[in-house]
Amino acid sequence: MKRILIFLFLSTFLTSCNPSNLTIGCPDGAIEWVDLLKIDDVTFKHQFDVAPNEPLSTQIEKGEPIGKVTYKMADNACSDHKMKNGDAAYLAKGTTVYAVKGYPSSLMVVANDKVYVADQKKDAKTIGDIYPIKDLVKDIHIESTDDGSRMHTFSPESKDKFLNEWLLLEAIDHMEMYKEEAFEGNRIFLEIELNNGVSFRELYWSDTNALHRGAYGNKIIKEVIKQETAVIE
Repeated sequence: MKRILIFLFLSTFLTSCNPSNLTIGCPDGAIEWVDLLKIDDVTFKHQFDVAPNEPLSTQIEKGEPIGKVTYKMADNACSDHKMKNGDAAYLAKGTTVYAVKGYPSSLMVVANDKVYVADQKKDAKTIGDIYPIKDLVKDIHIESTDDGSRMHTFSPESKDKFLNEWLLLEAIDHMEMYKEEAFEGNRIFLEIELNNGVSFRELYWSDTNALHRGAYGNKIIKEVIKQETAVIE
């Protein structure tokens, strides 16, 4: 019977697998990979799909090439594969990866006309180390947990207050937070929309003041989200 493995917290839960020691039969079952890419010790994720064959937004301009895909995990890797630089879940081997003009390549890249946003960064100490987005955020939205549609947009004051605190939060290992049952209780979807229209999602658990990017919120984070969700209620 085929086994479907869904990686909820992206590359965090991918453990090591030495390619030289792969057992016969890998890949071991049907694996539903998250659309990931790793370049320069940063793991990127393509999050929001657009219509098939739709071109890149005119606001997104390719920059210089920064690398190539050297290994496609889908149909090749075992479920315990540990990502290395050049690995991608679905991009074909040889696909060129480009920077995006006006944005740090550690934050956002383009490959095969799809935008990938940083998800994890080696040795990051704060959320801001993973997301160098100061002055690059247009809006923060609250999304429906049912279908991901936008329900509410933060006020400009709340947006700035949230970002000023969020970027300074200590980056914590996801597995440690998981063991502490941080990802339990009431969940809120936050969509962070950048100036060029690219968005990525941050999940927030109000019961534990936890964020799935790997951090615990502080008092101000909790107050801002409570204030903005109250508008919806």
